[in-house]
Amino acid sequence: MQRECWKVTKCESGKRLDTVVSIHLDEVSRAQAKRWILNKCILLNGGNVRPSHPCQTGDAIEVNIPKPKSASPIPEAIPLKVSYEDEHLLVVYKPPGMVVHPSPGHHSGTLVNALLSHCTNLSEIGGVRRLGIVHRLDRGTSGLLVVAKNDRAHQAIARQFQERTVEKRYLALVYGNFPSQLAVEQPIGRDTVNRKKMSTRTGSPREAISEFKRVKSLVASTLVSARIFTGRTHQIRVHLSESGFPVVGDTDYGRARLTPGVSSAERKAFTLLHSFPRTALHSNILGFTHPVTADLLRFKSPLPPDISELIEVLQQQPDKV
Repeated sequence: MQRECWKVTKCESGKRLDTVVSIHLDEVSRAQAKRWILNKCILLNGGNVRPSHPCQTGDAIEVNIPKPKSASPIPEAIPLKVSYEDEHLLVVYKPPGMVVHPSPGHHSGTLVNALLSHCTNLSEIGGVRRLGIVHRLDRGTSGLLVVAKNDRAHQAIARQFQERTVEKRYLALVYGNFPSQLAVEQPIGRDTVNRKKMSTRTGSPREAISEFKRVKSLVASTLVSARIFTGRTHQIRVHLSESGFPVVGDTDYGRARLTPGVSSAERKAFTLLHSFPRTALHSNILGFTHPVTADLLRFKSPLPPDISELIEVLQQQPDKV
């Protein structure tokens, strides 16, 4: 059973307990939070209350997340690109389109299914559906992930994520002429209107810090490097979109529109960019301290072929785009 504890913030004060839980735990719906409260898996100030009970600033919430009751994922012989492996952990490449762990609508073909075929021991801290998973990448995002083989390694690596000592760098292809660098410190949380999306327009903001640098200017677009110091859901995509530079292929957070008077080359480039089938975001550098040996580990992953090929076309002479 996984345990989460926190204090109610001022901006959460007055909201229902089930609402506060669903806001704080990104993947938990209000309906699921309500079931957990009724099953006494969630305590407020150490006691049982109704799901509709209004929270107050400073209230202590304790969530004991029950392990999934569904059957364990089955091993599937899905090829894995392994950058590093020892008895404690793996660093693997997640291809675009692959879901990290089983979830409603994705019961097979996930990274966890592939991992179970690759090795017999994985950390169980996250429950049967998330064996070994310490952190995630969105389905459309490609790149590096660290996977824990035992609970000791899982806890040590998770602590590094919490303490912000893990180096996480990404490459993103964005619309527009990006500045040489941009720092964004805008808290994000569930959007006040569309709860399926994250936003800086939220009733429960959580600190989010990102740094961006221009790597290469292209027609109507820019290749950008991103470093995040917090791990909020969709953080890079939200910060870039709300700064006016949405990630190419991101259907959730909008895409750029053509402005009057653009060149024919830009129009052709927009057609290519709009047709890109997934979020053009790639986790290219992952660095952390080994949980047992204390060695500093740092891994790099080149851009996948689909993004590289699009960039190759965009950096041609404008009249050839």
